[in-house]
Amino acid sequence: MQRLNFSDFGKKLTENSGILQLMDDLGQPLPPGHSFQLGGGNPARIPELDEMYQSEMAKIMAADDSFGQLIGRYDAPGGRVSFLDDIASCLSGKYGWNITSENIAVTNGSQTAMFYLFNLFGGTSTENGVAEKKTVVFPLVPEYIGYADQGIEKDMFVGIPALFEIFDDHTFKYSVDFLVLEKYLAEHDNVGALCVTRPTNPTGNVLTDDEILHLSKLAVRYDIPLIIDNAYGLPWPDIIFTDSAGPFFSENVILSMSMSKIGLPSMRTGIIIAQKEIAKAVSNINAIISLTTASAGQAIASSLIRSGKLLDCAKNIVRPFYEKRSKDAQTWIHKYFAGTNYAVHKSEGSIFLWLLLFDLKIPTKELYCQLKKCGVIVVPGEYFFFGDASDGSFPPVKDHPHYDKCLRLNYSRPAEETEEGIRIISEVYRKYC
Repeated sequence: MQRLNFSDFGKKLTENSGILQLMDDLGQPLPPGHSFQLGGGNPARIPELDEMYQSEMAKIMAADDSFGQLIGRYDAPGGRVSFLDDIASCLSGKYGWNITSENIAVTNGSQTAMFYLFNLFGGTSTENGVAEKKTVVFPLVPEYIGYADQGIEKDMFVGIPALFEIFDDHTFKYSVDFLVLEKYLAEHDNVGALCVTRPTNPTGNVLTDDEILHLSKLAVRYDIPLIIDNAYGLPWPDIIFTDSAGPFFSENVILSMSMSKIGLPSMRTGIIIAQKEIAKAVSNINAIISLTTASAGQAIASSLIRSGKLLDCAKNIVRPFYEKRSKDAQTWIHKYFAGTNYAVHKSEGSIFLWLLLFDLKIPTKELYCQLKKCGVIVVPGEYFFFGDASDGSFPPVKDHPHYDKCLRLNYSRPAEETEEGIRIISEVYRKYC
């Protein structure tokens, strides 16, 4: 063929995007002698986790026919039946949630799960011969980079710019602008769903229990689902550093979980917990798009969930590990950025710090390029601001004062690498402020 003529859908998924740049950076070599990978979303390699999973795999390899069953047969489209049962038993027993395996569906990673959900509830919807364009609203922007390009149709996403409070100790914190959100919901009857991450990627913010309850009540009022991406939250991987933000689930909530951040990122095991009709819909989409889900992560984790070992590991190993890494990284930021005008978002969870550079005179996309020349990989903040209201209900998200002033830093790499990366960032910042 002399000319490839992709469909609009094909063009959308193959053009440059923030998530493509992020993932490409993870696999590309850096200049010799320089490797300070503070970008991407890879979790840390925690020896206790590696040993635990290796032991589980050894059991599978040693048991009669278990390995053959694992690699030689398809599971049901919604996931391995035993895995679904173990999750339902764990969560209903621990939190008293009224769920069974019929409320759960597995996907090939939570990124895939969110693609399904966004396009289930957003886009053109036809009822009684009448077509309507539905939107998905993100109540707290900046929001996860991987969402921005997942809508099949244009203008599916609406992002509500965050309020923020600056503190005297070079920290700040975002919060939901409920006045703008409630006004938007009242004036637009085409909202198909709300969606938040908790803990928040990219900022490390954790929405309070009051904020989550408020969002849930709004979802009930407008008869739409509240999607909560819980990839870093409770009960696993438990990368959440505040005890005042409990797990939340109700009939109008769709909870997305993952095995990635508790040490199994390559296993691509996403978990959806929702009312039965939604779980079944996700299962049906799996059957059409991929037949079924990857089995290895489910097989490795199942007995760990059933025994409670995974939850104990999350609480006693994973959370303390990342909490220390976060505190160390913040100490280095305050050390090396001393004398400059900066702030770091309150670190309440996830594996990221969100660094605000008040006096930066170039966009962070350009700063990213300068840092990459120095062998330091970060993620520029512009990609996390998306979702302009097509009718101009509120100013464009790029008008937020933090739009081109922030970097997302992953602090899960070895301490010496993280510290040196932060030191280099501080030096480059001084050149452009």
